[in-house]
Amino acid sequence: MSKLGIIAGGDDLPKKIIQHCRQTKRQHFVIAFHGQTDPDTTEGTEHTWVNIASVGKALEALKNAGVTELVMAGKMRRPSLLQLRPDRVGAKWLARIAGKGLGDDGLLRIISEELEKAGFRVIGTEELIGEKILAPKGLIGSIKPNSQALKDAKRGFEVARALGNVDVGQSVIVQQEIVLGVEAIEGTSALIKRCQSLQREGPGGVLVKIAKPGQDRRFDLPTIGVETIKLAHETGLIGIAIEANSVQIMQRDGVTSLANDFALFLLGVEVPNGIHKL
Repeated sequence: MSKLGIIAGGDDLPKKIIQHCRQTKRQHFVIAFHGQTDPDTTEGTEHTWVNIASVGKALEALKNAGVTELVMAGKMRRPSLLQLRPDRVGAKWLARIAGKGLGDDGLLRIISEELEKAGFRVIGTEELIGEKILAPKGLIGSIKPNSQALKDAKRGFEVARALGNVDVGQSVIVQQEIVLGVEAIEGTSALIKRCQSLQREGPGGVLVKIAKPGQDRRFDLPTIGVETIKLAHETGLIGIAIEANSVQIMQRDGVTSLANDFALFLLGVEVPNGIHKL
């Protein structure tokens, strides 16, 4: 089994991949980024810390560690141009990206292409861990959505799909069929917090989360976890509808148990060819 390089962003996904490597006795090496990767991700693991634009240093570390396959995992916040201090290789990459106005998926495609040119095979979390990490179709947990919640979810899928077609965001919050907010660069947690003060009287809104149409499944598949459930409850949402087989659930048992405790519905929805089935 080849040695795996883990390009680690924030949140729990890199830790889950590290845990999987340990369980399967697979050698691994972590590239962690200052200001991006959670500090405890690298504990007890072979790793190096780099600045986000120190591409040459990262590639050299991966090659010296004997890595042949790479997985990109976890959220990365886009720095401003003023924050970037690229090395020579990083400057070459930035020159290719500059001026293209790319969304997250487009940007990651170019990064993946450059990594493959450098001699690495880029794989996805799904290939590594298997489909068990993806949301199943149907009710997840014991709380059922009512008819209004299903209407809100349907509206959310329509809007999220339209946004995804232009590579913008993966999440929408809808209440009483009114779109309260859509995700842009701020991420899902910030979207949920922002929409708290926008909710109307009556039952709370519904968070909808999907993959973008044609998204490269090797990286940046949308994810929910325990913190998503806690935040949804704290801000008054009544449930979460996610695209089945395309949204990752971290700590599924914990997510399901907490959603039940908070009386939040969690629903996996099939979205074949962009047509949601509700």
